[in-house]
Amino acid sequence: MALAEIAGNLNAIGYGIAALGPGIGVGLVFAAYIQATARQPESAGLTRVYMFMGFAVIEALALLGLVLAFALS
Repeated sequence: MALAEIAGNLNAIGYGIAALGPGIGVGLVFAAYIQATARQPESAGLTRVYMFMGFAVIEALALLGLVLAFALS
């Protein structure tokens, strides 16, 4: 009888570590948008489009990593 049994595989741990990159990236994108809007409020409409585009690209990479983690297991 094992006292502490580890279940799962290395792919889940790898994805957990790989999710740190997109998490930091999303934080940087939103921080840049907030800073740009604070410096020049009239450009908020233009920079909002770039914020959502950056967010979508970063999240697509995170979802791709999630799919690969399950596909390779």
